[in-house]
Amino acid sequence: MPETGLRNPSFGIEKSNVKTSGQVFYNLNAAELTEHSIRRNEATLTAHGALLATTGQHTGRSPKDKFIVRDDLTENQVWWDNNKPLSPEHFEILYQDMLKHAENLDLFVQDLRGGADKNNELPVRVINEYAWHSLFIRNLLIRPTREELATFEPKMTIIDLPSFKADPARHGTRTETVIAMDMKRMIVLIGGSEYGGEMKKSVFTALNYILPERNVMPMHCSANVGTEDDVAIFFGLSGTGKTTLSADPSRTLLGDDEHGWGEEGVFNFEGGCYAKTIKLSAEAEPEIYATTRRFGTVLENLILDENREPDYNDASLTENTRCAYPLDYIPNASPTGRAGQPKNIIMLTADAFGVMPPIARLTPAQAMYHFLSGYTAKVAGTERGVTEPEPNFSTCFGAPFMPRHPSVYGNLLRDLINKHNVDCWLVNTGWTGGAYGVGRRMPIAVTRALLTAALNGSLKNVEFRKDPNFGFEVPVSVPGVDSSFLDPRETWADKAAYDAQATRLAGMFVDNFAKFAAYVEEEVLGAAPLLPQAAE
Repeated sequence: MPETGLRNPSFGIEKSNVKTSGQVFYNLNAAELTEHSIRRNEATLTAHGALLATTGQHTGRSPKDKFIVRDDLTENQVWWDNNKPLSPEHFEILYQDMLKHAENLDLFVQDLRGGADKNNELPVRVINEYAWHSLFIRNLLIRPTREELATFEPKMTIIDLPSFKADPARHGTRTETVIAMDMKRMIVLIGGSEYGGEMKKSVFTALNYILPERNVMPMHCSANVGTEDDVAIFFGLSGTGKTTLSADPSRTLLGDDEHGWGEEGVFNFEGGCYAKTIKLSAEAEPEIYATTRRFGTVLENLILDENREPDYNDASLTENTRCAYPLDYIPNASPTGRAGQPKNIIMLTADAFGVMPPIARLTPAQAMYHFLSGYTAKVAGTERGVTEPEPNFSTCFGAPFMPRHPSVYGNLLRDLINKHNVDCWLVNTGWTGGAYGVGRRMPIAVTRALLTAALNGSLKNVEFRKDPNFGFEVPVSVPGVDSSFLDPRETWADKAAYDAQATRLAGMFVDNFAKFAAYVEEEVLGAAPLLPQAAE
């Protein structure tokens, strides 16, 4: 095979049984990969030098097409209610067919790491058909030094061939799209999708499988740290503000999406960020906006105007427009991706029902309840068929990436919160004054002011009231914040409508949590919302 680039000379792609008559490019940098992407008509340059690619029919992840091999290793370890099984026989046929498909392709290889903690890192080799995919994953994982590449040996291999189409009858898949993970051999096969996020989430899923056995908590969260080594963790599903709120110019950013928490503290899994760009503006999110105007950033599914300027308000391809950039493109990002033990945990929700307060203080039991619930809401228009707010309960704030049962992660979180005496808060970045369509989005200035008070400790000193529906404590007044926002019921013109909506949402929480009742202690069950009939 004609090969070029830096690599361990004794560890070529043939170690993964990959062979091709095409060219193999190892560990090319951003400039080289950009040139290949343009030359191969995979992507275009924006006016500012960023690389813009479109991802075809898949403009987001395809969770229904993701599989884990069910074998003697995973049979009793994987949460099969949440993960789709694939037989070892089907995986092997798929593997051999993908190797055959690759035999005449040019391939782009990146040797990278998942995990900034050397004791818990996962060395990953990513083999791509597309040059822009190679740049994407190079931006998002941790890049070894030249010296480290000389001896690099992967513990996990991802083979990503978008032009390969799976055969459901032959491969045991649902459609032509497949993301298949063999945890025993640590091989990931991706076919039929051009969406870059499948690669990074496969690494996250693998770490979610590996780390709990080491008593390390893997988390779908962003994290930052203040000048007093006061680490803050931000749990939240897509659209709740993880990336935006953690990119605080007064604090050092650890990362925007995936972290571990163990004996030595918190560490980033990644070497980059994958931020949403829909309605992005220089005024609201200056740090993220600036990255979209830099060479080396990868943009997904944005629309350019006649001057090749991105139109951040154009959702004609998808609402899920994104940018992928190295972490050091953020001026206040941590160079190490590591920090000490957290002092605050923030659980973010975008409550489109307009019920939740902008901030609430949680007991450890309430924190576990809301962590296992993983609540946010979908709003009308974001998905086909969604005409009014719908609840979205994604346990651990990342169910699609959780191979083990949620109780495994919940118990780890509970123990760590108690051991390190962490303060926990629920923050609503959703709607106030009514549900979506009637109320308005919580002003980001209010959210930032309340977060600042929580993180600097001043929020502990204000007066709190107990929420009658959810039982958590809500501040009555906070200096610098309009008190009218703090009591969501008072922001509604129709108080009876609020009460009905709150009862409805509380019932949704209770119904959703029923599946966890057998796995948690009575104290956590007691953190459930209080329904009117229960009170009577």
